Amino acid sequence: MIPFDFDYYKPNTLAEAVSLYAQLDSLGKSPIYYGGGTEFISMARVHNVHAEAVIDIKAIPECNIHVLENNKLTIGSALTLTHIATQNQFPLLSLAVNRISDHTIQDKITLGGNLAGTIIYKEAMLPLMVANANIVLEGIKGSRTIPIMDVFFKELKISKEELIVQAIIDEKYLNLPSIHVKRTKNEKIDYPLITLVALVDQGKINIAFSGLCEFPFRSNILEDILNDKSLPKDERIKKLIKNIPYEILDDLGGSSEYRKFLLHTMLNETLENFQEVI
Repeated sequence: MIPFDFDYYKPNTLAEAVSLYAQLDSLGKSPIYYGGGTEFISMARVHNVHAEAVIDIKAIPECNIHVLENNKLTIGSALTLTHIATQNQFPLLSLAVNRISDHTIQDKITLGGNLAGTIIYKEAMLPLMVANANIVLEGIKGSRTIPIMDVFFKELKISKEELIVQAIIDEKYLNLPSIHVKRTKNEKIDYPLITLVALVDQGKINIAFSGLCEFPFRSNILEDILNDKSLPKDERIKKLIKNIPYEILDDLGGSSEYRKFLLHTMLNETLENFQEVI
């Protein structure tokens, strides 16, 4: 049970949702947007989050789109991970979301919830990063569509009233050679020690990581190293690990040195997987 009262709203349009947010925020209600609600409910129960108003976006049509047209795949932010995996129009994304929590929770977690939540891993973001996806946002000033790499750097760079509406992926990325590798401490559905996703675009590897550092990331510097064919494979891997641009996590899940060891094996698996296409 959630140990506090809150007002509940379920708008039918984007304009209504963002207007509600602005109005409630001006009243000091600390509103939040709500999709599947898994994070809000679990964190509220242990007093780690509080809101006096919840805006449920599940009735908004634009947030429920899943369509491939005009050479672009559009996925609404209110769609569940189960729905995305079952549709399987972007197999790399399907692999990633199918390893987030268990199947019961996947029925509730939404794409937008995974991207905007406070849990640091945000594994659904990785395939979007390597596929150069665009994110559609809605705010008081209207809609804007921007590259995901401009939306996220260490954290979401959006206004507090802005709502993630959709992710848009160019069709050319949907079935490129790709790999998803996840290592956990205990169980298949555990939080990652490291999750790695990569795809090959025009003979070069795009790669992104979660669990390695305090936030998911993609790095041009690391990709340049990984794609440097003048170096032997093992030298590329060692150089990449040496040049990781952020502090490597060192926690109860695993030490930074253990994560480096895992990363070496995961990168070797990645290069072996792509050896016929790069």
